[in-house]
Amino acid sequence: MLGFMDYVQNAFYEASHWNRDNSYGSLTATARALLDFETPRGLRLNVSSLSSPTFATSYTLGSIGVVDGSLSYLYSSLPLKAKSRSNDIELRHVIEGYRQLRELRRPDEPWWWEVWHGGKRVDRRDALLYGRLFLPQSTLEALYLRRISPTQQLKLSCVSDSRLKNGGTILALFQHDVGKYSTEYLYSTDSALFGVRGLYNFGADPRIGAPSPEPSSPISTNPSTTTRTTTSPPSSPSEGFHGRFSAGAELYYGVLNKSGGVSTGIRFTTLPQHTGFPYTMTLTLNPLMGNLSSTYAVKASPSLTLCSRFDFNVYSYESDLQVGMELWRRRRRNSDLDWVYAKLEASRTRREGDGDEGVAGVLKARVDQNWNIGVLWEGRVKELLYSCGVSVDFRRRDTPFRAVGLEVQYSS
Repeated sequence: MLGFMDYVQNAFYEASHWNRDNSYGSLTATARALLDFETPRGLRLNVSSLSSPTFATSYTLGSIGVVDGSLSYLYSSLPLKAKSRSNDIELRHVIEGYRQLRELRRPDEPWWWEVWHGGKRVDRRDALLYGRLFLPQSTLEALYLRRISPTQQLKLSCVSDSRLKNGGTILALFQHDVGKYSTEYLYSTDSALFGVRGLYNFGADPRIGAPSPEPSSPISTNPSTTTRTTTSPPSSPSEGFHGRFSAGAELYYGVLNKSGGVSTGIRFTTLPQHTGFPYTMTLTLNPLMGNLSSTYAVKASPSLTLCSRFDFNVYSYESDLQVGMELWRRRRRNSDLDWVYAKLEASRTRREGDGDEGVAGVLKARVDQNWNIGVLWEGRVKELLYSCGVSVDFRRRDTPFRAVGLEVQYSS
């Protein structure tokens, strides 16, 4: 389950019209969410609040042998309208599962972001600041996120810890997304690492076509109350084709350790207009290490998702198979019109994705060929979000339980 600060950060992406799924790093997001989920360890309590549309706080207290915790603060120059109360947050926004991609939207025109007052431009680029202090380790994390233009974004991540080399590290990531393709350039002070990665979407270009009339920027006599309107309709889907084929690659090199790496991958996924079962297929290759990985995920019903992943190394001939599932438990209606509700929900699901109407919880499970099993149950009780799970390794008969835990979240 996503933390409250991650949920707020996703709300910032939505409010600023940034598509976080259109990047090479998100190529296998569906398989990772269904097969690589983390089970809680020990007992952990999170209390958070979005005290204003621009400021959020979060406090965490945990117990895994010793008591630890963290303090988090977040500021956004862009007012966020996300639901903050834990009993109002939709579970599909905090539980990562099957990632249903949407149609690519046309990027905002640069002049849509302009705000004028008294003959002068008074608009500013949206930014997000986030900091987290871990106790008692005194480790500090920081994030600076800035929208440079409708198609560009800068992200700076920092970690300060005396146990790290040079006392910490900084990662700079510059992203450029025009819909049809996206590129990312990164630099890390750890080993002086340089990297570049990109993703290309085959098919129609969302930038081609006449833009819809956009209302002029509102002009206010008070700059502090001036807002901009950036509403852009999504591009229309291609007739008779409701899927998207994407290909990408990444290349990085560390100057200090004089080592590099490269990987490439492809993905095919259905879009919401697809009338059959939604599914996603990916294939990634690391030619230097000889690793080949293929994944397949299918949404067999509105409540059930199945996923599998097969890894193979062409040098050592070692392989690994992992399967998993996600089951959304819905409350049963006592009504003679269940078939009507089912048809209405199926139609709405294809248009908007799964909702939370009648959802009681989500069950996730995975198993690999070595009988490593993970089970996770996430849901809501009253005004609390909870996540409980267990990880078992049956090869270790003396201590088969690797992790058992419960995490509870409350936000206001």
